[in-house]
Amino acid sequence: MDIQTRKIEFIQDFLKIQSEELISRLETLLRKEDSPSNTNEFEPMTIEEFKNRIDKSMEDSKNGKLISSSDLKAKINKWN
Repeated sequence: MDIQTRKIEFIQDFLKIQSEELISRLETLLRKEDSPSNTNEFEPMTIEEFKNRIDKSMEDSKNGKLISSSDLKAKINKWN
């Protein structure tokens, strides 16, 4: 199915929605996706920058400057 057909089907489904809450959530999602912060403002790093990041990460690991995934998950769970 091409993108134009999908858009038309989406619009048809959207027009059937009776829930104000669902419409609001879809509007919020659409605005969020269209915001300037979601545009591709990032530039790819060079090979040299990439290698420097790897070196820095390895050095941080040797110096104990890291956190395990389980510890990170535990910290995130405390945010709620």
